Amino acid sequence: MAGVIWRSALQRCCLQRTSAWMPVRQATSVAQRIEEKRAEAIAGGGEKGKAKQHAKGKLTARERLDLLLDPESFRETDMFVEHDCVDFGMEKLRTAGDGMVTGQGRINGRPVYVYCQDFTLRGGSLSWANAQKIMKVQDKALDAGVPIIGLNDSGGARIQEGVASLAGYGEIFRRNVTSSGVIPQLSLVMGPCAGGAVYSPALTDFTIMVKDTSYMFVTGPEVVKEVLSEQVTTEELGGAKVHTTKSGVAHLAYENDVEALSRTRELMSFLPLNNKDKPPVVSSSDPSDRLATSLDYVVPPDSTQPYDILDVIRPVVDDGDFFEIQPDWAKNIVIGYGRMGGKTVGFIANQPTRQAGCLDISASNKSSRFIRFCDAFNIPIVTFIDVPGFLPGYVQETGGIIRHGAKLLYAYAEATVPKIAFITRKAYGGAYCVMSSKHLYGDMNYAWPTAEVAVMGSKGAVNIIFKNKSPEEKVECEESYKTAFANPFPAAQKGFVDEIVKPSETRRVIINDLDVLRNKQQTRPWRKHGNIPL
Repeated sequence: MAGVIWRSALQRCCLQRTSAWMPVRQATSVAQRIEEKRAEAIAGGGEKGKAKQHAKGKLTARERLDLLLDPESFRETDMFVEHDCVDFGMEKLRTAGDGMVTGQGRINGRPVYVYCQDFTLRGGSLSWANAQKIMKVQDKALDAGVPIIGLNDSGGARIQEGVASLAGYGEIFRRNVTSSGVIPQLSLVMGPCAGGAVYSPALTDFTIMVKDTSYMFVTGPEVVKEVLSEQVTTEELGGAKVHTTKSGVAHLAYENDVEALSRTRELMSFLPLNNKDKPPVVSSSDPSDRLATSLDYVVPPDSTQPYDILDVIRPVVDDGDFFEIQPDWAKNIVIGYGRMGGKTVGFIANQPTRQAGCLDISASNKSSRFIRFCDAFNIPIVTFIDVPGFLPGYVQETGGIIRHGAKLLYAYAEATVPKIAFITRKAYGGAYCVMSSKHLYGDMNYAWPTAEVAVMGSKGAVNIIFKNKSPEEKVECEESYKTAFANPFPAAQKGFVDEIVKPSETRRVIINDLDVLRNKQQTRPWRKHGNIPL
């Protein structure tokens, strides 16, 4: 009897010990699985996939994020997400992260959300699962009022998932639209971006490409060949050169991943976190009352002789630091960011070295979108004007220069941020009205002594007004016309120009006006939205 009792007590003791050890074993097992899955997600396509990526001159997703974000600032989310597709054997190809890295980090100490496609894992193809990862950081960025940057390197929709993958794109596009004008959105195209995938970068505020390794197109060379019997290469159809010089789809292109990521960090330093935030202020040792003496001599005495408008912008901004946007497309107009007294300012300027600074279709589109971004994000606009008019010709008229030029007019008139303009030389015809004139709610409008504000140039005007005069008489009439109109006085006498300023004082004038206008409030009639002539 005693032996039975002893055995029973021993069994109870062993059972209690086993029960106590089970949670420890389970916890150890779960912790091990977590680390295994974490390692799986970090590995992505493994050493083989990494080697292939490097062989193409590209960095991996995580290497890119390491360079884009401040050191040790990245906090990854949804690392353990896997796709749930069971068609075509996909249930055997599940990997933690599913080829998408998402999370939050900091750039120059300021918060940002990011997502990065991992081409080493199933070509970075978009599944419903990794689309949801993108959607989550898009929602979080919008809720937090923080910029979002997408790094695109993908073969496109995951075909095995069918419409679910397409639905993912649709959800991403909708969030792009919802966030537009609320938080800055940037896209880096660092590899393939084809088909429907191209519309997310197109909807964002800035698209940055990498030369030779990235491309964007709706339909690829194979489809073009089959449908149109045209032979075209990937680079010719959608490479960085095409989109930064011809289509205007991309804003900037750089030689490699490292340069693209570094310059993206620099661009971010000019932008606010959201549409309720002020652009960041950077300390500057450049005196606000510094005279830009070179400007007194930059405009040639001969009004037909060109000069580089960058020689006007750089002496004006803090430390000569000007970040140009879309420098290789529509070169007849210059746009970009600089700082005045440490504060971000958007600059727009006609470029006399290109088509004499005439406005055309591309220049109108380039500058109008830039204006709308600045206005949405509280960035003041400074305009330097030297424009003889709109570019004439059959191509421009049939291409819709009337409609496209109206976009620029609309954008300037709609903008409520501080707007300061300087006429450096020519301001002729309708182009005078369009380029941030007093008539489009310009806050401060100035003219340099070299300014000419008129309906048209002297030669054209004389040929119309004095068409019956002899050539000798026309020469005399032209001189009279220049005396009357080829100067800033007529506009100043009517109050269309607030002041005629010495060029060297331009920097001081801008900084003073920006300080006065920093709390500017301007109300307009209520409307759901305007109908810009798109």
